[in-house]
Formats: sequence, C-alpha cells, structure tokens
Amino acid sequence: MTASKQHALLRPPATVLEIVRDLETARFQAWCVGGAVRDALLGQSHLDWDLATDATPDQVRSLFGRKRTIPVGIEYGTVGVLDADGVLHEVTTFRRDVRSDGRHAEVEFGASLDEDLARRDFTVNAIAYSPSRRELHDPFGGQRDLDGRLIRAVGEPSERMREDRLRALRALRFAARFDFEIDAQTWAAIEGSAPHLTRLSAERVKQEIEKTMEQVDAPSRAFRLWRDSGAMAVLVPELSGISDDVLRALDCAARPGLPRRPGRRLSRIAVLFSEVSADLALGAATRLRFSKHEAHWIATIVERWQAVASVMAKTLTEGEPDSTRVRRWIAAVGRLHLGAFFRLTSARWSAKREAGEPVPTAQALHSLYRRSLRAALREPVDLRDLAVDGDDLRQAGITPGPELGKILSSLLDLVLEDPSMNARERLLAEAQRLHSQRK
Repeated sequence: MTASKQHALLRPPATVLEIVRDLETARFQAWCVGGAVRDALLGQSHLDWDLATDATPDQVRSLFGRKRTIPVGIEYGTVGVLDADGVLHEVTTFRRDVRSDGRHAEVEFGASLDEDLARRDFTVNAIAYSPSRRELHDPFGGQRDLDGRLIRAVGEPSERMREDRLRALRALRFAARFDFEIDAQTWAAIEGSAPHLTRLSAERVKQEIEKTMEQVDAPSRAFRLWRDSGAMAVLVPELSGISDDVLRALDCAARPGLPRRPGRRLSRIAVLFSEVSADLALGAATRLRFSKHEAHWIATIVERWQAVASVMAKTLTEGEPDSTRVRRWIAAVGRLHLGAFFRLTSARWSAKREAGEPVPTAQALHSLYRRSLRAALREPVDLRDLAVDGDDLRQAGITPGPELGKILSSLLDLVLEDPSMNARERLLAEAQRLHSQRK
C-alpha cells in the first residue's frame, strides 16, 4: 500500500486529534494504536480510537483533569479520556510485561513504543500511527499481513498464547471477521493452547461467543476453527461434535443489529445449540454465565424447535396446513416465542436448502409465519385465552389439583380444534362432563 493511500485511510476524528495535540503540546508522545488503525487500513470505519503515550497515568489525569478522565484500568496504565463530544478514548502508557499467569499480566511503565507494540497479540494489531507527523510505525510487518490477509502472532506465537490464553479465541474471531488465514506457526500455537483455555473465565468465553455473533457476517468459520483447534471441546464440550449443517445455519441467521435489540444475537446462539438437547443447552448457557432469563430462553427455543420443526417440515411439503394444525403449532411454540422459532427454523432450513437437502421453500415458511402471526393475535392458542379459568372450575365443584390442570388442558385442546367452543357455558359444560368421567 502506498504512503498516500495510507494517509488517505488514516483519518482520526478531529476530537481525537485534539487529544493528540494536547499530549504533544505537553511534550509527550501520542500514537494511535490498535483496532482503529487496523480497521482504517482495511478501509473500515472505527469509532474507538485509542492512544499510546509515554506519559504516566498520573500525568494523563493531571493534563486532562479529573472531570475528563476515568481510571478504567489504571493498574495496567490505561486512563479513559473524554473527547469534546463526550466519547471515551483509552490512553495507555507504554508498558512491558513483567510476568503473566496466562490471563492477567503484571506490567511496568517506562517502556518504548517498540516494547509496547511487542507485547501485543497479532501483527495487524501492532501498528501505530502519529497523526501529527503522518507517520506509520510498523516494526512487526502488520501492513504486510493485512495485505496478505494473514493473522500472525507478534514474535514467538507460543509465548504470546501463554501470556494470555484469550488470544487464541481472538485469533479465530479475527480470521473469521476479516476472512483471513492464520499463519501456520500461530495455528500450531492455538492448538497447543487449547488444553489451557480452562484458565479463561466463563464470562470471557461468553463475551467471545457474543462478539463473534455480533461482529462476524459468517460465524461458521469461527466456530469451525473453535471445533478444529480443540477449543470447543475444552470450553463448550456440549458442542464438541457440532455438525457442518449447524455451522452453515449460523451464516443464514441474520447478524445482530442495534445493541438494544439483542434478539438476533440470542437467535444465533440458539442456532448454535439447536442440535443438542434443551437440558444440555440450558446447562451450557448457565455455565457460560448467560443470565437466567437468556439461558432459559435459549433452551426453550431449542426444545420447541426440536419438538415441532420436523412435523412442520413434513406437513408443508405435503401442502398447505389447515387452521387447526397451525393453531396447534402456535400453542406448542408459544405466542411470545414465534419470532425466534421462525428465525431458527429459517436458518436451519436455509442451510439444508443450500446443501441440496429437501426442505420446504422459503416462500412456504414465510407464508406460514404470516398465518401464525395473524392466528396468534386473533385466536385462542393459550390457557390464558380460555373463556374459563381455574377459579371458574373450582366454583363449579372441581377440586383443585392435578385433575383440574388436566381438564384445563383438555379444554384448550378442544378450543384449538374449534375456536367457536371458547364460550364460558360450553366450556363449563365440557369441564363437568370430563370431571364426571374421571370419578
């Protein structure tokens, strides 16, 4: 890449240039580093421009004032500095590692820029840029590896993996996100690191799974690398034998959009677990520190998809299902889970369709989805939709207990067959008849 093209791509926002100017005016070095430089050279936008400097954390806080700084990781030399727009940028003191336990490093300051870059994970992340001098500093060949579409560890790969076991998973995510290959020695170090990934906290593993779902258009490659490197067997043994069919389905599930709407992220995770039992999915999600709500949501979607999808596929290939069948499917899936169920079904069937396997058409599934939504809004498909409830049955002389629950289920079954039966008098009469039969 020519110097002129580099400079055209490397254009930090004005608010970042102001932070650089303030540091340099105070006679400190200021270099843009990390993902923003990497992504800019790849022609991708990046909002989080971080800086490296020879100023100590105390000097950074003194320069920008306490109101503009936050000690986000001050023991590691990182101070968050708010720019003029209120956006936080990490300003980190040049540092070198003294020792590491495989996840947390003990660092010392007073290092040079080259020493600071030498402790980073991959060459593509070890490029620094000085906006004031329009100078790119790349001592480890990161630009060459960007051009060659290669993920390569800085220095000795096995040492980089020993210093921080999370680097193995980051390499797999970067390779999938940018569609890069992994350098052979780096791959060997990742495989060698797999048995030691138990040093990672469950929260960190969860974050890597979520980042992969959110950042990667086609996450199948990332999780195939998890599987093939041995990382999956160590971290999520329930998925150690994950099939190519499920992996392909991940790519057919929509990539998450707005952070405030996490449904697509969870839908992709449900696809990931869609081949294992609901109990195994629940156990794995709980162990990975998903919230109780999210873990149960994932397990519920998996359970209901496994219970309904195969029958649904067979019915749709034979023709248009009748209204009763549609209502029964809605009841089995649950009104509130319809959207997620159909997203999972669409992903799994799209993958099968691309592989040449016989499944219903996308048009047939979409038509069923629209029918299901209309029926879920207008027709009784849940116990709460019945014209009578448990109190009504108790007042009619039916003793509370298991029998009452069975009678309510029978009434719902009757209404699913014929919605016109959902009238108080009719249901009470049917409840009395069922009760008398059970005496």
